[in-house]
Amino acid sequence: MRAQSGFSLVELMISMLLGLMLTVGVIQVLVSTRATNTLNQAIAEVQESGRYISMRLQEELMEAGRYDTTVSSVDNSVDLLLEASFVQSQPIALPGDYNAQATVGSTEGSSTNSDEVVVNLLAGEDCTGNSFGLVSPQEMHVVNRYFVDGDQLKCIGYSGRYLRGLVGNSTPSSEVVILDNVASFQVEYGLSDDVNNNNSQVVQFVDASQLAAARLANQQVVSVRIELLLKSEPTNIQNTATNQVRLLSEAPLTLDVKHYYQVFAVSVALRNSLNYVGSAAL
Repeated sequence: MRAQSGFSLVELMISMLLGLMLTVGVIQVLVSTRATNTLNQAIAEVQESGRYISMRLQEELMEAGRYDTTVSSVDNSVDLLLEASFVQSQPIALPGDYNAQATVGSTEGSSTNSDEVVVNLLAGEDCTGNSFGLVSPQEMHVVNRYFVDGDQLKCIGYSGRYLRGLVGNSTPSSEVVILDNVASFQVEYGLSDDVNNNNSQVVQFVDASQLAAARLANQQVVSVRIELLLKSEPTNIQNTATNQVRLLSEAPLTLDVKHYYQVFAVSVALRNSLNYVGSAAL
């Protein structure tokens, strides 16, 4: 009768080692797949937000400086010629422009803080959907203010007639959140030459702190460019991308490693201002 023999101790140890190596390999693949999926989800989330906010800002800012006195839908309870002059000559509002709220206006954020942009236009409602009692298709002077609060990009609208002290503010707007997870919002303004030169080309870009001097030099804002730094929700992986980013002419921002970050650029030609400058010297 043949004697039966099992695995030797060396064979068992080799088998266990091979099994352990296979298990570690499978775990590494699973961890790597999970990390890749998490990163891909963060990238998709940020890119979707970036596409949305780029389109929205382009559509809304493109209307800055719009005022058409030839259409019958403009509410004529105020002097329309004066209102048109105000909106067309000041598409970008500055602090001190409005009697009722002197602090409302485009500002440059201190250090690396986000900027704030305020625009004048003719519209039937503001950026929050408030029509201020108008009945469609009526329109009037509307003011939209875009700013960052915490990590939220918000907007709030005003009746331009109220801000100028012409009417009471019977239906004020409440601020609304346009987008979450905004790490930075930076704005620069493209200036024309002296409007009397009939040159609607951009001759320089400046930040909001230089707009008052540009007005005194009879220059008009004819374009706006914006860069937004968006971030994902916190992730469980470390972002291996660069830990610093610079938006426009601002100082570099230091990024943390728990979010995925991406910069989105928006450039808007203010076609209404371009037409205004182009016809100023005619």
